Amino acid sequence: MTLENDLRPGRPSTPDGAPAIRTGPVIALLVASAFVVILNETIMGVALPRLMVDLDVTAATAQWLTTGFLLTMSIVIPCTGYLLARFPLRGLFFTAMSLFATGTLVAALAPGFEVLLAGRVVQASGTAIMLPLLFTTVLNVVPASHRGRMMGVISIVIAVAPAIGPTVSGAILSALDWRWMLWLVLPIALLAIGLGAVWVRNVTETSPATFDPLSALLAAVGFGGLIYGLSLVGESASGHAPVAPGIPVAVGAVALIVFVRRQLTLQRTDAAFLDLRTFASRSFSLAVVLVVVVMSALFGSLILLPLYLQQALALDTLTVGLMMLPGGVLMGVIAPVVGALFDRYGPRPLVLPGMVVAAAALWGMTTFGMDTAIGWIVAVHMTLNLGLGFVFTPLLTSALGSLPRALYSHGSAITSTLQQVAGAAGTALFVTLMSVGAAGAAATGADPAEAMAVGVHRAFVVGAVIASVAVVLTLFVRKPAEVEAEGPVLVGH
Repeated sequence: MTLENDLRPGRPSTPDGAPAIRTGPVIALLVASAFVVILNETIMGVALPRLMVDLDVTAATAQWLTTGFLLTMSIVIPCTGYLLARFPLRGLFFTAMSLFATGTLVAALAPGFEVLLAGRVVQASGTAIMLPLLFTTVLNVVPASHRGRMMGVISIVIAVAPAIGPTVSGAILSALDWRWMLWLVLPIALLAIGLGAVWVRNVTETSPATFDPLSALLAAVGFGGLIYGLSLVGESASGHAPVAPGIPVAVGAVALIVFVRRQLTLQRTDAAFLDLRTFASRSFSLAVVLVVVVMSALFGSLILLPLYLQQALALDTLTVGLMMLPGGVLMGVIAPVVGALFDRYGPRPLVLPGMVVAAAALWGMTTFGMDTAIGWIVAVHMTLNLGLGFVFTPLLTSALGSLPRALYSHGSAITSTLQQVAGAAGTALFVTLMSVGAAGAAATGADPAEAMAVGVHRAFVVGAVIASVAVVLTLFVRKPAEVEAEGPVLVGH
């Protein structure tokens, strides 16, 4: 069944009787654009050693290319609840892709580290808008009976794009200069802008949302401080953090407490910057908790496996990238199938076995050591991605599908923000456990490679325990009680 046919039930006539806008090309372009910008989120990781040499910077400085990207995302995404409610889709699409293309060009031409970092920040500003924009558009134009398979497609963007980022960058770096990671992406971004001029129409409704500057500031300090502090944990474990991670985490936590209190006050008059009435839905709350666990496991393994493969097994970057590829491809292949199964059977028959498989895979990763066969590593990584693939789409669909239409944009912003926090938390947890375990092994006389293997073992044990607890939570997942009886109405602007 084609994408356009999937969307046919959600394409009624507009209120004035004009022919309905074809939403298939719109969503197809949004999916492709989001894939490109999210892929860019992890593409720099493998290139950091090369960049340290070419730009003459330390590892702590080079890491800001990733940290700065995450920080910008964490600041901009909470604002998208307001942006998506207030501004039409077409304008936001061009803003997001123009920012991404401009940032890519600036980074590709960067004469030094500072300009490269500035380009990454501009890139991240556009990236932060795209994913909530895609979520909200699908919720508004795709009928509830077809959302599972569409969310399956979106899962390819969320989970697969970051997973294959190291593979793409490893392949490019094996033959070309690091700037080609940017030059090869730029034409794709420009093509998306050109196609958007033809295909993208305003198929969502806007409302007179109120902008609260204080809420925006509190969200920036709160989420930014939390993610910055978590990103410092790994550096702190190795003794290179510029400040103690607890300081930005504490500042962020206090700002978030004040932010939440302010939103609870503002939402009484429907003026909340980020409406927290989304959490009144039990399905939304439970699904979001599980999404945080899943994203933590995914990003924790994404950061830890390459470190283990390079430092403990002494494999080159291209080999590491190719070993990570099958798992990402597998998740992409099964995502639409899982979405179709969700439409038919609901979330629990998928989420429960998927979480069991993911937990089993993490227990399998605790067996990794100095003599582990490459085939076993690839098989276990594929098993992890298989399990997470059966969990991710149903959880997202259950979470967002349980909300009333008025809260779609806020639910999308909250879900996207917490995915970033979860990614940073998972990375911080896995890297810290690995660093502490490796330091302890080194103190007993183990060589660096053996110490790394010991640290990796400790990290995956804790990850497996957390995933096992999450299995219990999946028993409470239910299909959203509220299902639309009719396809949503498309309104042009």
